[in-house]
Amino acid sequence: MTHLEPAIQHVRAHQDYVLQELKDFVAIPSISTLAENKPDIQRAADYVEKILRSMGMDNVAIMPTAGHPVVYGEYLKAPGKPTVLVYGHYDVQPVDPLNEWLSKPFEPTVRGENLYGRGASDMKGQDIAFLAALAASIQHGGGLNANVKVLIEGEEEIGSPNLGAFLKENKEKLKADFSLNADSGILAPHIPAIVYGLRGLAYFELWVHGPEHDLHSGMFGGAVHNPAQVLAELIAGMHDKKGRVTLPGYYDDVRKLTKEERKNLKRVPRSDKQIKAEAANPPKLYGEAGYTNVERLGARPTLEINGLYAGFIGEGSKTVLPGKAMAKISMRLVPDQDPDKVEKQLIAYLKKNAPKTVTWNLKAFGKTPGVLTAFDSPQVKAAQKALQTVFGVKPVFRREGGSVPVVSDIQRILGIDSVIMGFGLPDDNLHAPNEKQHIPTFFKGIEAYIHFFANL
Repeated sequence: MTHLEPAIQHVRAHQDYVLQELKDFVAIPSISTLAENKPDIQRAADYVEKILRSMGMDNVAIMPTAGHPVVYGEYLKAPGKPTVLVYGHYDVQPVDPLNEWLSKPFEPTVRGENLYGRGASDMKGQDIAFLAALAASIQHGGGLNANVKVLIEGEEEIGSPNLGAFLKENKEKLKADFSLNADSGILAPHIPAIVYGLRGLAYFELWVHGPEHDLHSGMFGGAVHNPAQVLAELIAGMHDKKGRVTLPGYYDDVRKLTKEERKNLKRVPRSDKQIKAEAANPPKLYGEAGYTNVERLGARPTLEINGLYAGFIGEGSKTVLPGKAMAKISMRLVPDQDPDKVEKQLIAYLKKNAPKTVTWNLKAFGKTPGVLTAFDSPQVKAAQKALQTVFGVKPVFRREGGSVPVVSDIQRILGIDSVIMGFGLPDDNLHAPNEKQHIPTFFKGIEAYIHFFANL
């Protein structure tokens, strides 16, 4: 594609400028969950707006929501060509624990081949990558073979609570043939990947109540059913010995893996040894019988306990029989599982198994269905060709274990599928201290996006 060379050569000749653009972006502490960082949220939105205007995008605007604003811009100068809605977010996670950072989280620092700082990978690095690709294609290459609408929000790290309403209110403005979601990654610097499936999420808080307050365990132990014990037994019963979830009807709607999918997932070069290392080295991996760990991590549903609380948990001893106990429970759901139906299954399990010696109540938090996209669509083929051109190897197709609510929101509200293509790495420490972006992969990502838009 010789017509792309000017755009690609421009990016290669201006890598220092593009990297500095990313550093300036990372330096803005746009933490969406903390009220004291609200001015920084606005600064980040202003920064994105400035970039979009400098690129030559049209109708650039910072658009309000009930929470943090959305930044929008468009380039609709390819009649008859596909229209792509490019999604990103400019907000980041908190930095705690601060003492574990080797350099200050909002003073982006290069060490070796990596840029360290909060948001460097998730997802300011991915934002700057696709924006740099668009800018080079528009201004220097003539390779932008599509109409583009850019939407960059500021609430992804708190679950995008206002994005659904924004999409509904601006459904006509955001009309597109498909979406490109850059909030993703690849498996290694030499192994490109396309995510074609995401698990959904159902999150709950379960309280078990016994006596009206904590009791002396010597005076009342043996006569009062301990809520902590009841909760532990309920949790223990939520899995069988084969690692399967025991909620009634939990697997009824789970879509079976096809032979083709299992064949594709076998190509994912992620060994059990590697998974164990990435998972902070537990003594042994564990999961549902009959499936590989790659399949378990992206294509099978789960039920996990995310937190427990009961009684005295301070240093030393206190002989207390707690009056209540609590568990945080999350379920990663695969396509066709309905989060509302799963909630009913959990309630049915509790009604059947909770003893009459306690009471319980369940509170539902986030609910997001899983997503599965076709890998034979024109846009996925364009992404596959772009990755193969830049990385020199055929990309693998994988299913991501986490949830990206915006993908299902865009599918449900706008009626379009997403191509999920980003360039983070598994060891980028997302949401953790010392988050990083691998710089060589970042620049390969820019070139891959240039090829992707041209391939359309």
